[in-house]
Parts: sequence; structure tokens; C-alpha cells
Amino acid sequence: MMERQKALILLLKYNKEKYHIRHALTVEEVMKWCAAQLGHDVNYWGIVGLLHDIDYEMYPDEHCQKAPEILRSEGYSEDFIRAVCAHAYGMRVDIKPEHQMEKVLFAIDELTGIVGAAALMRPSKSISDMELKSLRKKFNDKIFAAKCSREVIRQGAEMLGWELDRVLEMTLEAMRASERVVSDQLEAICGSS
Repeated sequence: MMERQKALILLLKYNKEKYHIRHALTVEEVMKWCAAQLGHDVNYWGIVGLLHDIDYEMYPDEHCQKAPEILRSEGYSEDFIRAVCAHAYGMRVDIKPEHQMEKVLFAIDELTGIVGAAALMRPSKSISDMELKSLRKKFNDKIFAAKCSREVIRQGAEMLGWELDRVLEMTLEAMRASERVVSDQLEAICGSS
């Protein structure tokens, strides 16, 4: 638990915008959920998810180039740093995801944005009643959440050797299971505004 608190303090040192904090918390929870489903270290996967965009808000033009320096200065291992940076493969860095954790992060990072945007379009403003069919429809709409790369998500599914629907369904289930946790944490950090 102490490691997670240290990671959260570090996240908040470099991220002030509510949107970026929500994204970090969401990716953390999805990574933890996936780790539990796949039989891996839930805490480690979660912290990688929490810190995956550590440098994005302050250094958007140097995303995943400043992260190693920041994380090394805080004592994170080279394996951890590699996992964080691999999610930007082909966009910002040449660190190809190799381990299952890196591939999952690569696949779900952009997808959490699509799921979150789709939830905002629902009358409930929630993921709790979203179905895979509805998510698939939004995913296939190239104009919807256009900044979220469908190609990266497809590439991540391919790296994992999974059908795209498996990635969509796992991410949706993970976000549904953690929606309240993310909201509560976000409110504790940022307030209700």
C-alpha cells in the first residue's frame, strides 16, 4: 500500500488537471482488474497503470521521454520504466511491448478514453449499463472520440493474440467494476467540482 501512496503523490506532483488524474486512476484500475484475471501482481500492474502518463501533462511534447528521468529519480526499476514507456510504442518511443503487462497497457490505454467518452453520451452518464454492442458501435464510429487511436487498440489486441472483442469486453468490465472507486478517489483528490 505504501508503494501505491508514493506513486499517487508522484502522479499528483506532475499532474494537476482533473482529466489526467481521472485517466491515470482509470488505467490503474483496469490494469489491476486485468492482472487479477490473468494471474499477475495486481499492485505492480496497477502502479504501472497509475504512472503510465506521468510526464504527459507537464511535458506533452516529450511524453515517455521525460518519464524515465522522473521515474529513475524516484527509484523505480528499469523494468518498471520500460513498461511505462512501452505504451507509447510507435508514437513516441521505439520500445515495443514484449511482456503481457506491457501489451495490455498498450491495448487498453486509448480504449479507456473511448469507453469514458461513450459513458458521457449515455442518459445515465455511467458505464454500469453500457453493453459491449454499444461500445463496439462507438468504437467503429471513427468520428466519435477521434483522438483515441483505434489502430493502437487493434495492434494491442493483435500483440496479445486476442480478438478485439476480448479487449473491448475486458476493458468495459474492468471500468464497470471500478467506476465507483475511480469517482470516489477523484473526488477525494480534486473535490466534487
